[in-house]
Amino acid sequence: MTELLTKETFLKKVFNFEKNKEWKFEGDKPCIIDFYADWCGPCKMVAPILEELSEEYKGKVDIYKVDTEAEQELSAAFGIRSIPSMLFCPAEGDPQMAQGALPKHNLEGVIKDVLKVEK
Repeated sequence: MTELLTKETFLKKVFNFEKNKEWKFEGDKPCIIDFYADWCGPCKMVAPILEELSEEYKGKVDIYKVDTEAEQELSAAFGIRSIPSMLFCPAEGDPQMAQGALPKHNLEGVIKDVLKVEK
């Protein structure tokens, strides 16, 4: 299951940008954060794919969602201008951002190459 993050849970589970200027990942396993909105068509196309991936990579990758309408400060902190946008956070190293509705095989490639996680 994907988990909806608020700013408060984001600061605890992903990155406390209020405390740290440099990237410091707070999670215990790599994660994907989907910045979306309920009215966004491409976001609705990606949602079931992310649910599938959350089951397939259960215990290996956390998949979070951030509602850009409800969490405008969080979206602004990451410069989200178009949705869907996804932030890929490896356990080690810097995160990478991707924009647009990526097909499942592309997401699996990013999980392997950026997050360094195999099925």
